[in-house]
Amino acid sequence: MKKKVIILGGGPNRIGQGIEFDYCCCHAAYALREENVESIMINCNPETVSTDYDTSDRLYFEPLTFEDIMNVIDQEKPLGVIVQFGGQTPLNLAVPLLKAGINLLGTSADSIDIAEDRKRFKQMLDKLGLLQPASGTAFTFAQAKEVANRIGYPVLVRPSYVLGGRAMEIAYDEQVLEKFIKEAAEVSGEHPILVDKFLEDAIEVDVDLVGDGREFVIGGIMEHIEQAGVHSGDAAMSLPTYTLSAGILKQIRQATIQMAKELHVVGLMNVQYAVKDSKVYILEVNPRASRTIPFVSKVIGVPLAKLATKVMLGRKLKDLGFTREIIPRYVAIKESVFPFNRFPGVDIILGPEMKSTGEVMGIDLDFGQAYIKSQLAAGQKLPTKGNVFISVNDRDKRNIILIAKKLKDLGFKIFASSGTAAALAKSKIPAKVLPKISEGKPNALDLMKEGKLQLVINTPSGRIPRLDEVKIRSQVILSGIPYTTTIFGAQATVSGIEVLLTKKLKVKSLQEYYARAAGS
Repeated sequence: MKKKVIILGGGPNRIGQGIEFDYCCCHAAYALREENVESIMINCNPETVSTDYDTSDRLYFEPLTFEDIMNVIDQEKPLGVIVQFGGQTPLNLAVPLLKAGINLLGTSADSIDIAEDRKRFKQMLDKLGLLQPASGTAFTFAQAKEVANRIGYPVLVRPSYVLGGRAMEIAYDEQVLEKFIKEAAEVSGEHPILVDKFLEDAIEVDVDLVGDGREFVIGGIMEHIEQAGVHSGDAAMSLPTYTLSAGILKQIRQATIQMAKELHVVGLMNVQYAVKDSKVYILEVNPRASRTIPFVSKVIGVPLAKLATKVMLGRKLKDLGFTREIIPRYVAIKESVFPFNRFPGVDIILGPEMKSTGEVMGIDLDFGQAYIKSQLAAGQKLPTKGNVFISVNDRDKRNIILIAKKLKDLGFKIFASSGTAAALAKSKIPAKVLPKISEGKPNALDLMKEGKLQLVINTPSGRIPRLDEVKIRSQVILSGIPYTTTIFGAQATVSGIEVLLTKKLKVKSLQEYYARAAGS
């Protein structure tokens, strides 16, 4: 009789839950087939490839609840269940399934719990001598206020055991903290609310790894283009990294391997880091497939989810031929795709709660060309001439100077809000001041409606935005104007525009890039 394995899918699609997990579930089914093991998929989403009739040997179109899964297990009697590939939904079922005596393939339920439980996670990091932002847990506003006063504002408030940064917010003061705590408490339920010190202007880094319990190999290290505070599912990322020093990368590699060994990872693991003032902080560890696994697999030419499935069945990475990190000799940019054009009036500002519904990849030999390809693929048709409107918060006024100067040198005419125009004037960069929407015409809204603005750079003044800002950002979507809401995104956008003006984009297949890497 053929061996059977059950794969738990990701469930229904929601904004903030990537389809990337479905990719991992499909690759798990393909890997089981290659190993002559029967694959049984439990998922309840008609829009995904994992529920196609020919993806797995058998499909149970059932809700991902403990009772429904146990019914299937009683019927099928598999040798084990894979919970790593469907995101947070199946991961939350790991401990209940283990208590019911079910064999979980891959990383143990206890290791998953160490990564999810704040107290146990902190104990592990202390044991390994690794840094973590100051934090605390709370069930009430009073407890959260005490934690925030102890560690200092701004703080990141989030429920535990959720995916996509749901109800996650950055609080800069007590009033905002109270509002966000109520929202987080509704989502968190019986689990505590996590209150972490928010590291402003830090660089975020994502790392994916595959391990067989003894050997651990990094799949890819990705540097976020937006600074810390934007959810990793929404952030643009570069593989390989483009600003981090060799020393910082060495620390990241060592910390990743240390944690993988401590957690005895069998399968996939994702780590999120923040780099600030030459220090590396661990934000979180997920002993499961992450939404970057398809991107990393495509970039390096190695199907990581397939390898992870095979090591769960007892195979070794050495035998599978994956024993060292592949650092590409080209640049790949992951960019997110957003549904804002379907939701008129919704603010397009990116933050800790995930808003994207998909992603694209741009690949080339240098950063600027790869970035512009990613923008084109995501539907951002960047201009090569015309007018730019710039309005940035006080914290970004220093950094916008070089960006505005580059735009001026490229031939763009600059319009700006009064505060931004004053900052540019000090560096002798001319900008036409536009009045606030309530104060006069023609303002930014009028110019957008008349098709006279080709690019908008607008960084928010705070987590609770001003009315003018929301109107401008809503009109950007209605008018189909390219935009950026972060200073790092603005820098990358201007690099991309420069590429469009000076170079011709070329098309190559992934296989040609892999051949280049193999020849290194």
